Amino acid sequence: MGNSYAGQLKTTRFEEVLHNSIEASLRSNNLVPRPIFSQLYLEAEQQLSSLEGSRADNEEEEEEEEEEEGSESSSPPVSYQVKPPPEGCCTTDGFCQAGKDLRLVSISNEHIEVPSGFLLVGAKSPNLPDHLLVCAVDKRFLPDDNGRNALLGFSGNCVGCGKKGFCYFTEFSNHINLKLTTQPKKQKHLKYYLVRNAQGALTKGSVICWKGAEFRGRQSSTSTCSSTLFQFPESSGLSGSTSSEPLPPANPSAPAGTQQTAAAVDHTPSTAAFSSAVYNGKESPKQQLMKNNLSALTRPSVLGTLTNSGPPKKRHKGWSPESPSSTETWNLQLNPQASNRIKNDGGSLSSLPHSALVGPASSPMVGSGEPVSVPDNLLKICKAKPVIFKGHGNFPYLCGNINDVIVSPLLYTCYRNSQSLSRAYEQYGASTIQPISEEMQLLLTVYYLVQLAADQVPLIEDLEQIFMRSWRESHLCEIRQYQQAVPQPFPQLPSPITPVTSAQLPWLAGLAASSCNDSVHIIECSYSLAEGLSEMFKLLMEGKLTKTNYVVIICASRNRAIDSCIVITGKYQARVLSESMLSPSDYQKEVNYQLVTGKVEALGSFFSTLCPEGDIDLLLEKFYQENQGHISSSLSASVNKPTAVNGAGTAVCTSYEIERHEIRPFQLAVAQKLLSHICSIADSSTQNLDLGSFEKIDFLICVPPSEVTYQQTLFHLWHSGILLELGLEKEHLTKQRVEQYVMKLDAEAQIKFKIFLQNSMQNPHTLFVLIHDHAHWDLMSAMHSLYPQTELSTGLVDRLLNCREVKEAPNIVTLHVTSFPYALQTQHTHISPYNEIHWPSSYSNGVDLYHENKKYFGLSEFIESTLSGHSIPLLRYDSSFEAMVMALGKRFPRLHSAVIRTFVLIQHYSAAMMAVCGLSQMKNYTSVETLEITQNLINSSRQCPSGHGLMVVLRIPCIPLAAVAYERLYNVRERLALEDNFEIILGNPNSGITIGKHFVEQLKIWQKIEDVDWRPQTYLELEGLPCILIFSGMDPQGESLPRSLRYCDLRLINSSSLVRTSLEQELGLAAYFVSSEIHTEKPVVNDVLESDPEKLSSTDNEDEEIATEGSTSEKRSPMKRERSRSHDSASSSLSSKASTFCTESSPPQALSNSTEETTNNYERQKQKVDKGAQTTISKHLPPVTEQLDMKQNIKSTQVSTTSSSSPPFSSSSSSSAPTHNSFILQTSQCSMTKASKQPPIVFLPKLVYDIITSTDSSGLPKSSSLLPYHSVMWASSFRPLMSKMMTCTEQSLYYRQWTVPKPIHMDYNNRNEGRMDTFHPRRLLLSGPPQIGKTGAYLQFLSILSRMLIRLTEVDVYDEEEININIKEESDQYYHQPGDVWPDLETFKKMPFDYTIHDPKYEDASLICSKLQTIDSEDRSMSRRQEDMYTCRQTTRMRLSKYAAYNTYHHCEQCHQYMGFNPRYQIYESTLHAFAFSYSMLGEEIQLHFIIPKSKEHHFVFSQPGRQLESMRLPLVTDKSEDYIKSPTFTPTTGRHEHGLFNLYHAMDGASHLHVLVVKEYEMAIYKKYWPNHIMLVLPSIFNSAGVGAAHFLIKELSYHNLELERNRQEELGIKPQDIWPFIVISDDSCVMWNAVEVDCSGDRKSDYTWTERNVSLKQILQHIEATPNVTHYALIGMRKWSSKTNSAEIKEPFSCCHVHDFIMLNVDLTQNVQYNQNRFTCDDVDFNLRVHSAGLLICRFNHFSVMKKQIAVGGQRSFHIKSKVSDNPVSISPAQYICAPDSKHTFLAAPAQLLLEKYLQYHSHRFFPLSLKNYSHPVLSVDCYLNLGPQIAVCYVSSRPHSLNISSSGLTFSGLLLYLCDSFVVASFLKKFHFLKGATLCVICQDRNSLRQTVVRLELEDEWQFRLRDEFQTANAKEDRPLFFLTGRHI
Repeated sequence: MGNSYAGQLKTTRFEEVLHNSIEASLRSNNLVPRPIFSQLYLEAEQQLSSLEGSRADNEEEEEEEEEEEGSESSSPPVSYQVKPPPEGCCTTDGFCQAGKDLRLVSISNEHIEVPSGFLLVGAKSPNLPDHLLVCAVDKRFLPDDNGRNALLGFSGNCVGCGKKGFCYFTEFSNHINLKLTTQPKKQKHLKYYLVRNAQGALTKGSVICWKGAEFRGRQSSTSTCSSTLFQFPESSGLSGSTSSEPLPPANPSAPAGTQQTAAAVDHTPSTAAFSSAVYNGKESPKQQLMKNNLSALTRPSVLGTLTNSGPPKKRHKGWSPESPSSTETWNLQLNPQASNRIKNDGGSLSSLPHSALVGPASSPMVGSGEPVSVPDNLLKICKAKPVIFKGHGNFPYLCGNINDVIVSPLLYTCYRNSQSLSRAYEQYGASTIQPISEEMQLLLTVYYLVQLAADQVPLIEDLEQIFMRSWRESHLCEIRQYQQAVPQPFPQLPSPITPVTSAQLPWLAGLAASSCNDSVHIIECSYSLAEGLSEMFKLLMEGKLTKTNYVVIICASRNRAIDSCIVITGKYQARVLSESMLSPSDYQKEVNYQLVTGKVEALGSFFSTLCPEGDIDLLLEKFYQENQGHISSSLSASVNKPTAVNGAGTAVCTSYEIERHEIRPFQLAVAQKLLSHICSIADSSTQNLDLGSFEKIDFLICVPPSEVTYQQTLFHLWHSGILLELGLEKEHLTKQRVEQYVMKLDAEAQIKFKIFLQNSMQNPHTLFVLIHDHAHWDLMSAMHSLYPQTELSTGLVDRLLNCREVKEAPNIVTLHVTSFPYALQTQHTHISPYNEIHWPSSYSNGVDLYHENKKYFGLSEFIESTLSGHSIPLLRYDSSFEAMVMALGKRFPRLHSAVIRTFVLIQHYSAAMMAVCGLSQMKNYTSVETLEITQNLINSSRQCPSGHGLMVVLRIPCIPLAAVAYERLYNVRERLALEDNFEIILGNPNSGITIGKHFVEQLKIWQKIEDVDWRPQTYLELEGLPCILIFSGMDPQGESLPRSLRYCDLRLINSSSLVRTSLEQELGLAAYFVSSEIHTEKPVVNDVLESDPEKLSSTDNEDEEIATEGSTSEKRSPMKRERSRSHDSASSSLSSKASTFCTESSPPQALSNSTEETTNNYERQKQKVDKGAQTTISKHLPPVTEQLDMKQNIKSTQVSTTSSSSPPFSSSSSSSAPTHNSFILQTSQCSMTKASKQPPIVFLPKLVYDIITSTDSSGLPKSSSLLPYHSVMWASSFRPLMSKMMTCTEQSLYYRQWTVPKPIHMDYNNRNEGRMDTFHPRRLLLSGPPQIGKTGAYLQFLSILSRMLIRLTEVDVYDEEEININIKEESDQYYHQPGDVWPDLETFKKMPFDYTIHDPKYEDASLICSKLQTIDSEDRSMSRRQEDMYTCRQTTRMRLSKYAAYNTYHHCEQCHQYMGFNPRYQIYESTLHAFAFSYSMLGEEIQLHFIIPKSKEHHFVFSQPGRQLESMRLPLVTDKSEDYIKSPTFTPTTGRHEHGLFNLYHAMDGASHLHVLVVKEYEMAIYKKYWPNHIMLVLPSIFNSAGVGAAHFLIKELSYHNLELERNRQEELGIKPQDIWPFIVISDDSCVMWNAVEVDCSGDRKSDYTWTERNVSLKQILQHIEATPNVTHYALIGMRKWSSKTNSAEIKEPFSCCHVHDFIMLNVDLTQNVQYNQNRFTCDDVDFNLRVHSAGLLICRFNHFSVMKKQIAVGGQRSFHIKSKVSDNPVSISPAQYICAPDSKHTFLAAPAQLLLEKYLQYHSHRFFPLSLKNYSHPVLSVDCYLNLGPQIAVCYVSSRPHSLNISSSGLTFSGLLLYLCDSFVVASFLKKFHFLKGATLCVICQDRNSLRQTVVRLELEDEWQFRLRDEFQTANAKEDRPLFFLTGRHI
């Protein structure tokens, strides 16, 4: 319970124990409470034993575990029973029994009456771990600051309902619904004082220091230093938050306690996590502040649910704290880079001392042993605050001047992590592998520190990897066994390395440190760490550790474990580490505080003492006075003259190209990848995205709250034309309209987002794409931004993009776009790894995948440039700047290094400007690098006739410092009269760009802008403007920089915040596109500068370096540099003499004028986005490039001319003519263009430079292995290193496995015990390097997605004119009126049959002749060309109507049930039924199978007892129903399970109908899977290789058999057989829509009519046809094939007697004796039509109805591939090889004989019928069948059946005779009726050679035909495949 004072009985302690004992006994029902004295003395004994050297069990228990009565022993706890609450009262957690809210979050802003003498405190409810309940308690019953003097008992009031006078805490806890399972105790549940912050809101304050509750079991001597505890002033306005746990001590032997500790530390934001120091065990204000959001995870009970092992909920005696627990692995991670960008800090911290900001330590830093006094004046003497990293064991208390030290738990946590076994081995039961020992850890740490250089800072990642490698090496054999073995326990294996003992440790550590020149100092102490720390402080004060960077203190003795800590005493290291412990917001506040309080003035006065001539400001003033008139005029002349007089003859620089918005191959590839991912989501069976239901696209782009990024996105959107393309906006687009589609994530975002959500709900048929650009920005959990003190924008992404509406909306797809996706790739991510799209690499195995004229320069290229062999490193650091910063850091230890660095850099820039302007003495006060930047900046605009110059980006993250820098540089520029030479721009993320009027005018001239009010709004529009852009804001927010960027000065970035995302995003500012066009001109060394005696510095001259580089790299990769999404170049320019101001010579006038004109035209066109403008652009672009090339040639040839015509130098010193000429040659290009051969140069802090350029063991840059993001943490320190060979996908999987989000991360709560459903199905992540063109890619994606959606609602339908129209009988006789809706039976019988095929799909089929056509058939032969048959069939794209048939990809709400996706119709709920009938022609019984879903059984009749299928129900002819289609529809199909149009729900307009799919046996399963609710008719297996004829044959035969069965069944019910409906529909699987022609005959004359065609439902058509009068007299009814070219003549006669195809109604009763040929593959419908007609039956085509057929590229006839049976080689076989001589050794083909025959005759029938070729007046006589002999041969069909209708053949002479499988009806006398030409040929086809001979004999063919032995052939089949045989002969 408290400090035990080593057995002395103190009064207050006794009273408290007595009180508790009495209270417990009163409450207890059955257990006898422990005696009072044993409670007091047992604790004392334990303390005494701890003093004797054994480790004290000074663990503080968890709240859940604190059930004992203050004792540490294992006696049984007192049970506690909760009194039932009164009837009808409120029992909700967080509310009192009167129903009033008590949660701090809810009532923090309410006024609460607090009686005098009472304080507001926060009570903790076990059921609401994230909340504090507000209570008013009499302060007499609360402890003082030392944890004493609290009266026993309780007195409190309820602040909710106002009830007063609670005298027992038990009663009070019941009233506020704490619902405790343990005994209510105020010490346990009253946790925090509550204070008002600066805004008046109630927030969590300091912890209530209950005696002993914080640190149980301490030594009595600690009381001496308790008064020095750092107390947090209530008035400071630091706001706390809702809840936290008490801080347990860090004794590693305490299992549960340390677990909680780890969790607590780990999940607090970084200040605490990385660095919190402990001031005598009290939580620092910072720690209290940051710990606010410890979620339920910090409680062991919750931890226990994550894994199976781990400590039990209560502490049991039997549980060993050493037993490896996966919970430790999970939750003990800490990282030095954990610089959390948490924004929920309190009000102003600037009034606090530095130590308060850094934050005293978190939980593990619990002190024990003697206190150690921190000496006064430590900071003053040491010039740095030592950082103490607690290591192993107990850590002593610190008292005294504790503000001058910082204590961190980081190393302690790292040690704990590396002692917990990796989860990778847990699954093998790897408990036998011992963790690395404490001694070994410490020794390895010493080794690591020894090898660090003086300017290096220790990184915890390095240490973790060292431990990992050491552990792996020492246990390699066990690990290998586990990796190969079955999961079984292994015996303990001896460790191959002899363990280090605690006695050897100090000696070995000393030995290791002896070689490092005292940079690591070892202090060994025998009793406790306290003496070592005291000695260390003493050495520091005596100045004996000046060379020492690290002090390692070891306390090791034989009989107990080691204690250790490491003190960072190196000034540089201590500063970096202490500053890295500040969160970004604290860092800003600290800097602001130092600026506001004037602490930086000391720096200024120090700088002024450096300058020998006195203060810089005085020098500037003096310079200004002396040169006021002279300089300004010369400068303005040099800058302004060219631009002013360019119309009057002076040349204008032509290198200013206007950016063209074109899509690069890469962007298109990425857009297509995005589209394919969207399609795969739609195609998956999860039904998460129904693309078929969307008609259009809408979108919203979310960008960070940076005004420049916002404007830049608007700019891209405007110029992409996407809004017009998607049809979202009309032609005249205004900026206000474009702004609707881009949302800044700021305070006003919610309004715009609400509109977006409303739109998505109101437009369910619009697909909304929510694009989250720069998606790694602000991933704060919305839970963490609910507290009053946080900024409103924090957590906005979570609040908006993760809201329920977005997650559940089926029409919103979220696309996250970022260059740094790591934070979205954790174990809890919402994004499936399958939904990640990574920017493709440009090369694969050395092959250029996408041909681009640009090369991207990103991080890897920048790093590569630093390797040896590259003459110009693009990454650099400034050693003299770093040295000065380090020196000043020692001189001003209290100033933040960001302040020092900024002031030094401003000083350097100021001095450099002065030096360039002639104050050469200032060269000594700047660095070479800064001088180079300044020279090139100032001179750049002077070397271009138009004044184009370079941009220098000066990155200053801290906004107050940026403002200071801007002000200072602005003043220096004014004093030096450079205000017209270059601009200084302060880039603040929250505001737009402000530049001077003079520069705005220049930009308007360059960009040819006439708008008076125009101002640049993006950095891209500053192209060519000479300027210093001071880029502020903690993080870049996606701003792009122009092509004229030359230097990227990142020397001031926060190098202590080492997180991969932060570093890469800073370097991303410099990412560049370099265009790979070869330049003929080589750079020339600048002679003027070489010969100039007053040259500033030989190493300053950037151009020299460029020139030397030209020789090597120019050959290697001659490049013109370009920025992403833009063209043209930027340049560093010549270093020139400080006092020389020069203008450049002009190119020839004609050139510049024409180029300017071109660009002008282009710019004018650019303003328009219509198509007309596009063509003009393409016309005008070529000249620009041509002229640039010409210009270069002219430059080289016309040097002298140019020089003579150039204006004279305005220079203070003249130079000789030759030098003058060479200078002109050198600078005849504008400097912006000239320096365009490489990306910008980047200056980095040394620390960052070292990290970026050094590689780890796998060859990756060290930055890659840093923590990826500040709000995630490593899941385990036992993780493999990333590999250099990893692809982006592999990196993603690595982070998904090894990182977890912290509680402040928005994905923290997205976990579902490892199940896959944590991924959101409609979320995608696009990642690609910075500035590579992701915006263009996703805008292009929207474009092609929109096109695809339109495409999805459209189909390609065949659109062909009817063929052979001219052969039709042209007669004036019309049998029906145009407006007739049904045919008249008697009239129809008079109509002649049109034998000619008009269906365009039979364009390559043989013409069928009748006597009518013999007259003009000669003409036809000329009109048909051979190649016509090979041309592609014509299609047109049609929008699907609401009556279309659909394939399996269509899902909509209405047809879910129809498709069987309704839960009531499970997929497996269908039954298989056999159905057999005999058929004489096949000579055997046919057995078919029906698959009938449960939902369709009502269409069938089953026998009652056995449920045998008996028949399919048929309606009556007389039935009439609006909602019923009488005819069953059969659709034969093969190979089209996905693409066949079987969904007739919409086509039938919801009407009830019977639809049967006719499938082959081997395809049954796949069709059943895709169409679970459709009836299937499965053909027998013998038909697996058959054609469509077999399906038609079986459909017809089955239907007739069923008609007979139904007649018999219904006859019993008294229905006449002829009343049963005899029709079936046979439909192709590609019929998509149906049209009807409406004829208006209201004209004056009878023959006048008008017609319109519209889309109608199939239901309407079928019901119309079914209602035809005398319908049962028609054998076949069909309709036209739709064509857009249909003319009036074709529909004037509404009914035709002709061939019908594709969609027919068949009367199975009338056609009983006419069969389909089951062997046929092609033309079987033509064959059947001819047979039906010859049988005297009526075929009617309704010309007012038409069917549209969709072009389907798969399945159908295409599924038959003819290939060799012998070899698997897919060699194409020509149709000529389909037949061969019998018994030949011809290659046999694996194809049905009938197919080979039909294909052969189609292409090579002229070999059999040579006389028939193009001889249309003498056709081939085909008996009883129609076979396609190819388009150049005509056939005449005759039937041998008696009484059949045939054409009159008298007068017709035939050129051939075809007898195909002729039956007994064909007799010799029948054939003798026909006449043949002499030499006509005969072809007889039979099943075998025997029947061939019999046929020849039976038909007496040898009488008239001559046969030869060699004229016998067979199809190229093997014998087992039953080939067909044919015999040819000649007519005698």
